[in-house]
Amino acid sequence: MSRRAVLRGAGAIAIALPWLEIMGPERTASAQATPAKRFLSVYTPGGTVLNRWRPTGNETNFTLGPILSPLAPVQDKLIVVDGLDMKSAIGEQHQAGIIAWLSGTTQAPNGGYGGGPSVDQVIASRISAGKKAKASIEIAVRWATGKSHGLLSPMNSANFESAAPFRPIPPRLDPTEIFTELFGTLDPSAGNDAARRLARKKSILDFLDGRYSALSSRLGAADAQKIDQHLTKIREIEKSLDSVPVETSACKAPTRVDTSDYNPRTGLNADNDGKVKDTSTDAAIPKVGKLMMDMMVMSLACDITAVGTLQWSDTEAKHTFPWLNLSEHHHFYQHDGGFRAAECERICNWYSQQHLYLLQEMAKIDMGGHSLLDESVVFFGSELQDPPSHNKSNMPFLLAGGGGGLRAGRWLRYNNRPHNDLLVSILNLFGDNRNTFGDPKFCTGPLTNLT
Repeated sequence: MSRRAVLRGAGAIAIALPWLEIMGPERTASAQATPAKRFLSVYTPGGTVLNRWRPTGNETNFTLGPILSPLAPVQDKLIVVDGLDMKSAIGEQHQAGIIAWLSGTTQAPNGGYGGGPSVDQVIASRISAGKKAKASIEIAVRWATGKSHGLLSPMNSANFESAAPFRPIPPRLDPTEIFTELFGTLDPSAGNDAARRLARKKSILDFLDGRYSALSSRLGAADAQKIDQHLTKIREIEKSLDSVPVETSACKAPTRVDTSDYNPRTGLNADNDGKVKDTSTDAAIPKVGKLMMDMMVMSLACDITAVGTLQWSDTEAKHTFPWLNLSEHHHFYQHDGGFRAAECERICNWYSQQHLYLLQEMAKIDMGGHSLLDESVVFFGSELQDPPSHNKSNMPFLLAGGGGGLRAGRWLRYNNRPHNDLLVSILNLFGDNRNTFGDPKFCTGPLTNLT
């Protein structure tokens, strides 16, 4: 049987068959991996405590350090990327770091932004823009807490447009508004009936498309032009249906929670020192963060977008952690109050717990014989490595997933390679075969051994 064999239904409906033995030898394992389908970047502020973050052991047989230990249940889905230096982070200590993290460019003079696009937007232009309802989705939890006074600034900007002048992209902040915008059309009670109705509409349009195409070949120029106009309208309708999320086994509206005690724009009320005193909003961070992760995962599963960024706070991170019994803000424990390694470790460990939840939720979703995580690349990073010195060598980076042939379950150590090389490698996983990204002065080529 031919590998191109299909099952044909009414009209022009055809369903591709999976590989069967009767079709002959299956593609060898050495064949080029299918490009990754989804990209998610996750930012956490303030670096880490390196000797409590770094694993022990070797590449394939390693034990996660205390900070990363919550991720042990998904260790086989992780790559700990060790030994990269963020050499393109030139500028203000924190600001240059968050700008360079995804863009690989240096900060412009006098407190400006970077000089190029962020890698997520380049990926979005390749796999998401014009194909999904949203080219990308950027969301943030407890954002703009410091001297930016709740506004977009180099202190809190991680995403930059794919074309000059590479303007920063503000994240969405309000969980209620995000839910309504992304999932307001989903009917939780409809279940698979909604999916069947939408499939029926699409099959009718497909049937009409085929009939019109067959007819146009027998018509004169004027009539053929009219038929072509009808075809264009049909395709527009079909495209609009594709952008509507439908409740299915993979795509479900996240469970809503009461976020009335959370003020997403509390940073607008920062005092002259840049500190935001809002204990109610601080206490709501865990439940709001969980909802934000749920919405991001379902945005990918429902095909609303293929690219997303989640920011946990910003580079100043001037909010407290009452659920950890920490009454001072994160920046205080980093260096404002002197370096408090134990408190920083507790905060970083809590972020690892959130990463675990995110990855497990992605791994639960069946995308047709494989999970959402299997077809994705998730990149976890920060704006610096060492809080007291702002050092940016040996950055605490993680990759997760299996998209593009990524081989997880490993601890990879590089010898002070520039982190721009990792950005190049991420692009390669999505079928973009360039050799440099960001400022070329800080590129030596793609990293080896990721796939």
